[in-house]
Amino acid sequence: MLNELLISKVRVKILELFLSTPEANFHVRDIVRRVSEEINAVRRELARLEKIGLLASEWRANRRFYSVKKDFIFYPELLSIINKTVGLGGALIKNKAKLGKVRYAMLSGSFVRGKPFNQNDVDLFIVGTIVLPELGSLVRDEEARRDREINFTPMTEEEFNFRKNRRDPFVISILAKPRVMLIGDEEEMVKL
Repeated sequence: MLNELLISKVRVKILELFLSTPEANFHVRDIVRRVSEEINAVRRELARLEKIGLLASEWRANRRFYSVKKDFIFYPELLSIINKTVGLGGALIKNKAKLGKVRYAMLSGSFVRGKPFNQNDVDLFIVGTIVLPELGSLVRDEEARRDREINFTPMTEEEFNFRKNRRDPFVISILAKPRVMLIGDEEEMVKL
């Protein structure tokens, strides 16, 4: 099944589109426009992805709409891979050197899954000596792309370790929730 997923550049573009906005539905012409590929190649890849169970389709008003199936066996892994290559996660990894000395960076599971914004959730948690203007610029770009506010928390390594060792409720709540690690060792980060 993995061979069916990752051998075509058109398929990769379609995966990036669907998994960077997992709550969205797209019709064929919209997909063609967004991935900038020929319609026949897009249709062929959509049929393959639907056949293996990653996508579902339905007809609405003479248009066929596609959506990602969240019960697909590799959905969490693909979501993690895509969020490390595109959007905010990809930008953070690509610009790691410009951000300062980043020890850990993670995206929350609810952010990655495209869940509605909740002011109590931290979408991005980053630990280290961070260049805040650079981080702010990356976050603003993603906010514009997603058309929603991103709640992020930068923290020095000393503060993080102090609060983690004191079992600070804020830090513990971040560590207890599902996440996609972008930078750093997850086991080391959550170890108390």
